[in-house]
Amino acid sequence: MNNKALIVTGVVIFLLIVLFPFWYMRGKAAPPPEVELTPKAKAAQKCVRSTEYMRAEHMQLLDVWRDSVVRESKRIYVNPDGKEFNMSLSNTCLDCHSNKAEFCDRCHNYASVRPYCWSCHIENPKEKT
Repeated sequence: MNNKALIVTGVVIFLLIVLFPFWYMRGKAAPPPEVELTPKAKAAQKCVRSTEYMRAEHMQLLDVWRDSVVRESKRIYVNPDGKEFNMSLSNTCLDCHSNKAEFCDRCHNYASVRPYCWSCHIENPKEKT
């Protein structure tokens, strides 16, 4: 029953092994990617919502758009400033942010997310029509 020292030593070694990657990589995270806007997006100077909102909530907005278009047949989105937009990933978002590899993929790869948008939507709808 004098295994107390052995158990404490085992727990300490376990914690060191588990926490080592966090200590080793502390402060070494890659900076977020800088995205380059297309000339059309720069000329528009205003997205559907603010830049901060879009960086944090764009997927939620796209989900609301999808549900509104598919389930309720609503195609017009009115932003908080009162401006109207057609609810379309392919024709509204990709109209200004047309370079998917430079705009979408850079951030999604950095965040290690694989959105399912591209399973239905084509990357450049203007080329296919």
